[in-house]
Amino acid sequence: MSHLFSPFTLRSITFKNRIFVSPMCQYSSQDGLANDWHLVHLGSRAVGGASLVIVEATAVSPEGRISPWDSGLWSDRHTQAFTGITAFIKAQGCVPGIQLAHAGRKASTDAPWRAGRPLDESAGGWQPLAPSPIPFDAIAPVPRALSAADIAQVADQFDAAADRALQAGFEVLELHMAHGYLLHEFLSPLSNQRTDAFGATLENRMRLPLEIAERVRKRWPDHLPLFVRISCTDWADGGWDLAQSIQLCRKLKTIGVDLIDCSSAALVPHVRIPIGPGFQVPFAETIRCDAHIATGAVGLITHPVQAEQILCNGQADAVLLAREMLRDPYWPLHAARILGEDIQWPAQYDRAKTG
Repeated sequence: MSHLFSPFTLRSITFKNRIFVSPMCQYSSQDGLANDWHLVHLGSRAVGGASLVIVEATAVSPEGRISPWDSGLWSDRHTQAFTGITAFIKAQGCVPGIQLAHAGRKASTDAPWRAGRPLDESAGGWQPLAPSPIPFDAIAPVPRALSAADIAQVADQFDAAADRALQAGFEVLELHMAHGYLLHEFLSPLSNQRTDAFGATLENRMRLPLEIAERVRKRWPDHLPLFVRISCTDWADGGWDLAQSIQLCRKLKTIGVDLIDCSSAALVPHVRIPIGPGFQVPFAETIRCDAHIATGAVGLITHPVQAEQILCNGQADAVLLAREMLRDPYWPLHAARILGEDIQWPAQYDRAKTG
């Protein structure tokens, strides 16, 4: 059996293969509620043979959305909107996962196909929140610095959203600490210039992300896996880097986090990133070896042989595909054929398996 199609067990969950669908924002919710678009988008990737489908960055509060059209999980209405989606994913032999997030200073923007510019209140936007009053870029508004009470409220919101995720039927939970959103903003000295217990030193900058991870791990059942997505580096001088990521991941492991989803960048604009096939895979390999925790590799992984090689070389325990899954929801079925694996197709599609 290929590594890519070998089973992978974390806690009580056995994934049928190592192909995970990365969380990808759809900007298609109304009032944060999942709808038919999400059912078809997520369900088709489950039909396509992935072992885990992770819902897009899902805000723990209205002001935590990237845009007014982001997915949310801050009320019982949001919980109910996901129940049919998780049931459909499970019926395909796939595991439903969800990523909980707060956009921080990158909140209140338009959809990317409308240039993603900041939205003011007249256009349905709001004032973003952040560790420090530092805007993301030259056109972004100055965010409001979170008070100690605000920080406690954010932790409560993640805790409550984790409980709703369980009620909605999800079996994997991922905390978003990457891509320049709120928890990443606390981690990086480029966006966190606080002088209180949540800033300055590495220990203080990690305080809120670790507190949230610990609270969510206690809330999330012991038999279900907890993932964390991080940006392993800001690709910027004086910013968050791989050495600090290793220290964070060691602490996350002691809390009970099961897998680190290894991405990078997006905290500050206009950085030089050496983008190429699998350019972030070395981060997953280093954290796997140095923090002794399972990792997922993500970023320009497009070909089955490439994915197989990453796993064979011990660089990661799973691969997370994003844009390639947008191009081809049935990538796992096609990958199995390329790697010579005879996997089960949906019964409705079985007549197309050969020939």
